[in-house]
Amino acid sequence: MVGMRTFKRIYIEITNVCNLNCGFCPKTSREPEFMKIDLFRKIIDEITGYSEHLYFHVMGEPLLHPDIDTFLDLCGEKGFKVNLTTNGTLIERAKDMLLSKSALRSVNISTHIFDGSSDTDAIDRYLDGVFAFTAGTGEAHGPIVSLRLWNMEKPHAPGRKIQNASGNEHMLRKIENFFNVSRRIEDIPSEGRGVKLKDNVYLSLRSFFDWPDKGLPDISEDGFCLGLRQQAAILADGTVVPCCLDSEGTIALGNINVTGFKEIIEGKRAMALYDGFSERKAVEALCRKCGYRERFA
Repeated sequence: MVGMRTFKRIYIEITNVCNLNCGFCPKTSREPEFMKIDLFRKIIDEITGYSEHLYFHVMGEPLLHPDIDTFLDLCGEKGFKVNLTTNGTLIERAKDMLLSKSALRSVNISTHIFDGSSDTDAIDRYLDGVFAFTAGTGEAHGPIVSLRLWNMEKPHAPGRKIQNASGNEHMLRKIENFFNVSRRIEDIPSEGRGVKLKDNVYLSLRSFFDWPDKGLPDISEDGFCLGLRQQAAILADGTVVPCCLDSEGTIALGNINVTGFKEIIEGKRAMALYDGFSERKAVEALCRKCGYRERFA
């Protein structure tokens, strides 16, 4: 049971509904759902003590949820620190609400929504809204903001290369200009959060990865993952899964509407997955198809 009691983070998918249809994300066949307040209350009651950090993320756009204001307040009452992942299209509209929440620790903005796009006018309008949000953050107040560009080309040599050059090139140059970055961003060494743009604002550049899908061929049965070691995830209907990449709930460990969180993470299937990775083996079929897992090699 060592390592199963607490987690670095627990993901809560408050909705699986999104206002975009990006090529970066897989499509879910699950029924569209917005988590009810009663279920959210039950979840945070169940997971109190298991992690200080909650991530509003798996599938969906959390800023679409009509009760996100209340959810953040409930997290604050329980002492949770919330990390929110958004596509950024609604960030300017939600700015005042988000910046007023003491529970909000960080906001990750997936700027790779323009993957492959050459519509520079649309990129400019989008980034103007994102920049307006970052103006409300700083060293002494506001959440940490990470602008994510996670569709860079996988490098064959040291350094980062631009994939989908037209859209990404325009976006990087606009970010450099706004934040007065003196060098080309892709040439700046980065550690931890990424390239620092200003106090509490960073740019994270990573290569594209393939989401696990049961229809894909196996990559390998050997390897390691932090699922159920550092993280667990709870889908909009209460289903508990090992990590945030199980977009279909394929590795359903149990449902929090029926079974307690403790019993779920100590259940037979959860323990088999955990023990398997202890032996550097992926016992679940979905894990054997996961490209992200290669990052832990």
